[in-house]
Amino acid sequence: MSSTSATAPAAAPATDPRPAMRRALDQLDRLVAAVGADDLTRPTPCTDLDVRALLEHLLGVARRIAHVARGGAALDVPSSLDGPADGGWVAAWAGARADAEEAWADDAVLTRVLELPFGTMPGAAAGFAYVQEFTVHAGDLATALGRAGELDEELAAQVLAGAVRFLPAEPRGGRVPFGPVVAVADSAPASERLAGWTGRTPA
Repeated sequence: MSSTSATAPAAAPATDPRPAMRRALDQLDRLVAAVGADDLTRPTPCTDLDVRALLEHLLGVARRIAHVARGGAALDVPSSLDGPADGGWVAAWAGARADAEEAWADDAVLTRVLELPFGTMPGAAAGFAYVQEFTVHAGDLATALGRAGELDEELAAQVLAGAVRFLPAEPRGGRVPFGPVVAVADSAPASERLAGWTGRTPA
């Protein structure tokens, strides 16, 4: 399964994605703060990434969305950035988050056409695609840390509604970088249903 969760079909209606983005980033703040040195080699449900690689990917995504919001091309910024040599993940993540939020504070970004890895779209739609990416990877990180019970279920439900609508169950792979849908009971928490829809086996 690819580490890239943001795709054009995952975009949501063109309203302001920034409140949901802030909530998704807040959730990641809590999870990154919980990562210890012994956790970095733990596997995650995103099968090609362990915790260290997932954190490096999150740093890359946050810097990338800042860059595209300022008018740059997404592929100018790697999808993963080297992590801190001194283990300062909280500080590294805080810096990347601050950069993203500063770039997205400009209301004009919502109507600006942004250049993303999967094509171009207005900033509002792109923002929701990246809310999905941050939320899905928060689930990956929480599962790896044994903290899936702490996930924001209201946010997961919001993201799931968009994912089911815009992310097709088939085909998967190639330009739709997700594994096959994993069956999850309708009564399961939204975070588990979101994990299943994006090709993860829930905790």
